[in-house]
Amino acid sequence: MSISVIEQAKIQAQVLVPLVKALHAELGEARANALVRRTLGDLYRRFGEEFWHAKSETNLAAAVSSAFKTYARDDALAYDVIDQNQDVFAFDVKRCAYAEFYKALGEPELGFLLICTADFATAQGFGPDISLTRTQTIMQGADHCDFRYRRLPDGSNEREHE
Repeated sequence: MSISVIEQAKIQAQVLVPLVKALHAELGEARANALVRRTLGDLYRRFGEEFWHAKSETNLAAAVSSAFKTYARDDALAYDVIDQNQDVFAFDVKRCAYAEFYKALGEPELGFLLICTADFATAQGFGPDISLTRTQTIMQGADHCDFRYRRLPDGSNEREHE
């Protein structure tokens, strides 16, 4: 059996947290965070592209739900589906083991940088017609995360909001 995403995140944090802190000290927080976002964004965008092409799914809810179950494995997330159909998958995360882990480390800001920002890059990998809107996260102190994926109308340039 493969290692769950939550366990991967915990292992990666052993290297990434000290590395990002060193980058903050060397480059300043803003420059370091931009570098981390750009680098990890490219990686997660490719993950999104690979997943989307492998799935060959036209139903947005089915595809995103399948991807999200990977991140929720091993009781990493508790969530409620709000809406789902061919062009929409909306859900609220009520409990997040990723946030619990980074808060226990005393590093929720780095948790947001390393974990939460990946959601938008992955959604971009799903294609230019898929948008993710999220206005709050548990990692940043909210009581839930509000994920709203939707297929954009043809010709729309609208993109995600964080």
